[in-house]
Amino acid sequence: MQTKKCLLLWGLILFHGVFVKTSLAQQPKLPTQWTKAAMQSTAPFPEYPRPQLERKEWMSLNGKWDYIGGKNVASALAPVKPVNFSDKTEKILVPYCPESVLSGIERNQEINMWYRRTFEIPATWNGKQIIINFDAVDHDATLFVNGEKAGAHSGGYTSFHIDITKFLKAGTNTIVVAAHDANDGTTPSGKNGPRGDYTFTSGIWQGVWLEPVSEHYIKNIRLLPDLANNRLEVFVDADAAQVRATAFDGKKMVSEISGRSGTKLYIPINNPKLWSPDNPFLYDLSITLTDNKGKITDEIRSYFGMRDIKLGKLNGVIRPLLNNKFVMQVGLLDQGYWPDGILTAPTDDALKYDIEFTKKAGFNLIRKHMKTEPKRFYYWADKLGLLVWQDMPAIWYQHEDTAKVRSAFRKELHAMIDDLYNSPSIITWVPFNENWGAFDVKEITDWVKKLDPSRLVNGNSGFNNNPGYQKAAGDPGNGDFVDTHIYVGPKGASKPDSTRAASLGEFGGVGLFVRGHMWPVENNAYAYEATRDRLTDRYVLLMDQVEQLMRYQGLSIAIYTQTTDVEHEVNGILTYDRAIEKMDIERVKAVNDAVINAGNELNRK
Repeated sequence: MQTKKCLLLWGLILFHGVFVKTSLAQQPKLPTQWTKAAMQSTAPFPEYPRPQLERKEWMSLNGKWDYIGGKNVASALAPVKPVNFSDKTEKILVPYCPESVLSGIERNQEINMWYRRTFEIPATWNGKQIIINFDAVDHDATLFVNGEKAGAHSGGYTSFHIDITKFLKAGTNTIVVAAHDANDGTTPSGKNGPRGDYTFTSGIWQGVWLEPVSEHYIKNIRLLPDLANNRLEVFVDADAAQVRATAFDGKKMVSEISGRSGTKLYIPINNPKLWSPDNPFLYDLSITLTDNKGKITDEIRSYFGMRDIKLGKLNGVIRPLLNNKFVMQVGLLDQGYWPDGILTAPTDDALKYDIEFTKKAGFNLIRKHMKTEPKRFYYWADKLGLLVWQDMPAIWYQHEDTAKVRSAFRKELHAMIDDLYNSPSIITWVPFNENWGAFDVKEITDWVKKLDPSRLVNGNSGFNNNPGYQKAAGDPGNGDFVDTHIYVGPKGASKPDSTRAASLGEFGGVGLFVRGHMWPVENNAYAYEATRDRLTDRYVLLMDQVEQLMRYQGLSIAIYTQTTDVEHEVNGILTYDRAIEKMDIERVKAVNDAVINAGNELNRK
């Protein structure tokens, strides 16, 4: 076949009844209902990207960038100068990774990636400092502004920002981003690595944007609900200045506090409206920064939820307590993969859709498995009301060059916790999964607990499962959960001990083939059913068994695999393209509600 000629032809692709002109190199293997909008967008993700630290003025840099990539191009690892771009350079649609069809590139494992684009600073920004924000670049990024190196960052799953003011000039400015991703398993990569199951993601894969700030501005905030004292702890990271923080219930001011930046401030919240999946109430928050003359130098908008998570005894059994009550956590393993964007959802509506579907099906928890998401994902979880267990993406070769790879893991784990700290929906950190890349589990579990004592920590979810290429680390014996993975299960799930709650961190995985909605590879699952009705019956039976384990064996969490099919896996409740509900969702919701309500009954005994 004359492959090169075929890739230059143009064709028509049918997207839900609408024909879209596209090159054959960009034909999606499995389009979603959002693929068309994403491919046609000149500025993907126009929504403000950081809802808990929002400024009025900003500029998205998402869209078409010049692109050079591949194993044989100039190394993008810590370069001292940018490469030269020709007039015939390829175009890539940021923030979609070059492996994805949405990017317009769709090539696997580029390793070296060079991006270029131009922009002009609005006249209204004159006299301001200009910050460029990157929500995620995998893995090592170097930024050049008008030919000069402006900064660098290492870590594929956390955001970073760089002050580029001194490199800018009047008129048109040019930025070049060099991204290097060896994808060799020696950096945190989760399923996106050499022993992972799915298509790699490299380079820029979350949003890029600019914002103007004053010389003295709010670099970050840290919010901690304190239900025991009816208050919110606020820490504002800024140059020494006066801070005023105001909490609102809708348009009604609840409370206000003033103090110095760099210190802990406490906003009284009397008779707080508690955040929970049933009532995900969010307070609005405004924070202003003033100089010694009383002039406002920065102002941001944010939000917070008043909720508390801890372990406690209920009827003699250790269980997690949300706002001092046991809530049976019925969840989905959510890997956050997309057939068109891979690790990047095609649109914000798509990102929201998965959370809305999870709620519609009666689940109150998602375990975000082996990846992080854009801040707007956690915003939707906060706003719509879903508990979140947040995994740390695994490394794969933790025993090779340990001084380097283990320190990189710890650094990015710390950064992830800092990055996502303010989200009320996140109630549990999961440093390791099934011994993948596990090391010093007991020590890291304690370390994470010290970093964030306000949340629960599941040191090794599924410690009973182990990759065949290494020795099992086993139960760390500490942290907040005894957590096993049982496929299909749930028989054999963990039981609580004297200090830890019992969790079934993964179970289920029952597959259903849906022709026309599967990734074009050999598909598989842990078990199979032949029809939608039979799969629904199987799920109802599994959840009836989960209820028995909760009532009589002390189980507190059950996480079903999984939200959607993912590439070769056909064990989702939704097909990979999110087009088909593979179970009767009304029946799924009914049994989930019954199990959660049975948990609520335990509080009344």
